[in-house]
Amino acid sequence: MTFSKDKRHETIIYLVLWSLLFIAPVLSLYIRTATDADAVFDWHEVFIVWRQYAVFLVIFLIHNHLLAPLLVYRQKKVLYLTVLAVLVALFTVYQCTTRPSGLGRHGGPPPHEMKRPDFRDKPDFHENADFPAPPRHPEFPDNRRPSHKPGHRPPVIIGQHDIVNIVILILLLGANLGIKLYFRNQADRKRLDKLEKENLEQQLEYLRYQINPHFLMNTLNNIHALVDIEPAKAQDTILELSRMMRFVLYEGNKQRVPLTKELDFIRTYVALMQLRYTDKVSITLDMPTGVPDRSIPPLLLITFIENAFKHGVSYQWESFIKIKVMIENDRLCFHCTNSKADRPNEEKGGVGLVNVRKRLNLLYAHDYSLRIQDTPEIYTVELNIPLS
Repeated sequence: MTFSKDKRHETIIYLVLWSLLFIAPVLSLYIRTATDADAVFDWHEVFIVWRQYAVFLVIFLIHNHLLAPLLVYRQKKVLYLTVLAVLVALFTVYQCTTRPSGLGRHGGPPPHEMKRPDFRDKPDFHENADFPAPPRHPEFPDNRRPSHKPGHRPPVIIGQHDIVNIVILILLLGANLGIKLYFRNQADRKRLDKLEKENLEQQLEYLRYQINPHFLMNTLNNIHALVDIEPAKAQDTILELSRMMRFVLYEGNKQRVPLTKELDFIRTYVALMQLRYTDKVSITLDMPTGVPDRSIPPLLLITFIENAFKHGVSYQWESFIKIKVMIENDRLCFHCTNSKADRPNEEKGGVGLVNVRKRLNLLYAHDYSLRIQDTPEIYTVELNIPLS
């Protein structure tokens, strides 16, 4: 599969980059000891760097496997940005709270430990100078200031080292997201190319509906029988057949058609098929009246409906076909249930089911569900696809 191959390539890139990153401190220290006779190869320095890299690696793994898929594959931008902001905030707190105790926020000693000049032992300092002494503060006549308590530390403030690490983290996560988007675009492009290459095969499959001799022969025979009995109904049937064939000829070779046209095509097809059967065959069609302005690949559902009529109708026993279409949260839910005839009225095997599965994989990848339940008496199809 293309998806797994691209995923493998992406994983190899990450392994190579992180391996180089962890090897870099060792090589740097080795070169320094080789060129400087006073330098000593100290693994403690390497472990300090590796500890910081380990933090970046953990955050990278969380972003790569949990956060990035929310944006790249599920398009949940708000959730992604929210969790990402929380993750960066936690990293910032970690940077500030795990700063070595002997260092200030800029890498030097803390301000309360810096040595300050003490003029208490030099009261005549300003008197011997060429400039007058500053006025003495009324509360501190000896120019003394209250000293910090021994355990006092200033509030946590992000220092230069912390800012650098945060910027590195953001660049790291941005690179991870960019690589994922690149491979996603590559996978989409390959899938579209494959879909275009198989377009001719799909068009040939559509031709089966255009020139299906059994469907046309039975429909025309029914119309011929209605000419003498119900001329008006015969005329309406001819118009319906013409409208359906026009849809197949002019819309069937497009990638997407309006959902309303696809549902009208199904209604017409079922209405024409009902002319063939007696009251022993119960045919129910349940479709929404208010259809949103969405599109769907043409002639995608008709394959399951034709199979229901082909293998689910018996002229000797009572049989049924139930078709239901629902629209929920910009997704189409299709249900088709039919009884199974002891002797199907046409050749064995489903029409185009293999090609339909292949087509669904090309169009929707993993964003669809198709469940088929085949029992000795009932055959059920449940399809859920997104609308665009």
